[in-house]
Amino acid sequence: MNNAQTATSLSSSIVATRRYDLDWLRVICIVILLYYHVGMIYVPWDWHIKSTEKSEVMQWIMIWLHYWRMPLLFFISGAGTYFALKKRTYGGYARERITRLFVPLVFGMFVIVPPQIYYERLFNGVQFNGYGDFYRTVFDFIPYPKGSFSWHHLWFVAYLFLFSLVSIPVFRWLKAGSGLRFMDWTERLVARKGGALWYALLICISQVILQHFYPDETHALIDDWAYFAFNLLLFWGGYILVSRPVFWQMMLNQRRIYAWATFITTVIMYSLYIAIRFYHPEWDDVWWCDLLWDINSFCLTWFSVLASIAYGHKYLNRPHPILSKLNEGVYPFYILHQTVIVAVGYYLLKLNLGVWGGFWVISTVSLALSVGLYWLIIKRVKILRLVFGLK
Repeated sequence: MNNAQTATSLSSSIVATRRYDLDWLRVICIVILLYYHVGMIYVPWDWHIKSTEKSEVMQWIMIWLHYWRMPLLFFISGAGTYFALKKRTYGGYARERITRLFVPLVFGMFVIVPPQIYYERLFNGVQFNGYGDFYRTVFDFIPYPKGSFSWHHLWFVAYLFLFSLVSIPVFRWLKAGSGLRFMDWTERLVARKGGALWYALLICISQVILQHFYPDETHALIDDWAYFAFNLLLFWGGYILVSRPVFWQMMLNQRRIYAWATFITTVIMYSLYIAIRFYHPEWDDVWWCDLLWDINSFCLTWFSVLASIAYGHKYLNRPHPILSKLNEGVYPFYILHQTVIVAVGYYLLKLNLGVWGGFWVISTVSLALSVGLYWLIIKRVKILRLVFGLK
């Protein structure tokens, strides 16, 4: 066998291999998401229920997590799309997305999300004659916060569903002609030291332009086109950077570059935060400071995602008997977790457990309930498997 045949054989073997590291990262990221959402109770940012006690330390941690957790999930989703399309036609892929994303989204908007709004209303002093009295307001179809109709945390599912469908022409284009030439150019770029970091420039340009018209991150789609484009670019980045095995090795070899880039942008972010918070609060309304914060944050997001994928590939790309079970359960867990947190938090905040005591108790109870509901009920009932996006 000559060198070219050997390379082709090796490439085919690698492509056929499952990326266990992506599965592990997905599980880790969604579990962290539960703790992040519990943390939202104890920081000054708006959320559905709030503690009167706040934690400065928790806020510092969550600032960084805000720029990492969901972008990593969109990148992993794009990567997963590449592997899904290796086993399906584009039509089959679209049908599968409807079953696994659109159906759970609709179910969630009518069953999973309304209890969050109900407990938020109770927390804010609104009175109802039981849950049924509140639930009728969902069918007024008045968007939250004025009304009770929302997808809340399931915005991720809604956006991912739309990304999956609108990206089919892009994925089709990448497989032939000018698309293949673009992929060859991308391969040459990624092969250079730090070459993959330059994708952040495209992200920055898109956001500087679009945020002029859509400055706020709303998760509401119709007025959220800057954030929509931001996550779409991450989704495409995930697809592209797993589509050739050579990218995997290039990223692995350059992982320290990505780590240093993440470290530097993290230092810049916290330095700006300290300067504005404690020394120059007037900078908070200065355009150049906002622009510097935004550009650095976009770069931090992309660099931290690359570092996570590169180090994950080195240390997590290993199978484990429990991984398949975790990988199946993590999606229903995501759908459930925020509703469980809001319900649990509503009752436990009354106990005045303090910031860290309350954080750990609410987190532990919410984790146990979310896992228990999946393992004892959802996993075992066919109709529930369907509406929670399971096969």
